[in-house]
Amino acid sequence: MTWTAPEAKRIPGSLVAGEREMLTGYLGWFRSTLLQKCAGLTGEQLAERTVPPSNLTLLGLLRHMAKVERTWFRERFAGQRLDPMYDLAQGKDADFEDLDPARAADDYARLVEECRLADAVVADASLDDTFTHNGELFSLRLVHVHMIAEYARHIGHADLVRERLDGVTGD
Repeated sequence: MTWTAPEAKRIPGSLVAGEREMLTGYLGWFRSTLLQKCAGLTGEQLAERTVPPSNLTLLGLLRHMAKVERTWFRERFAGQRLDPMYDLAQGKDADFEDLDPARAADDYARLVEECRLADAVVADASLDDTFTHNGELFSLRLVHVHMIAEYARHIGHADLVRERLDGVTGD
């Protein structure tokens, strides 16, 4: 049986919430929007490059965002020492380049799990909590803003890739 990406329910963030709820709510909305862009597609479709010469694929975007979630929340903010998610010998773009449609279900599940783990490490933290990366001080608030921007940029890419795949456009 061929795996297809499941439907994803988007839960909108509040328009009037306090800062923490608004940031986490919109991050959740963008996370689920990326998953929604993949809904109903097979691993082969998710791995298809539809906008040459770009290496962008929906599967690559899922893999990339799993890496970004892990990097910013668990490694940088929480200081966890974790093995690289992708083979460093494949280069810095292994998340986009080393695609295997047969692993699409695992890659999809990895993003979902990284989001869950990210939420867990910040659950009791303050948005004012900080960490140092490359000699600069960052707040958890900035990480949320950065992640929302990262998802927003890549959802635009996902819209284009999906439309080229099967004509489905975003809203």
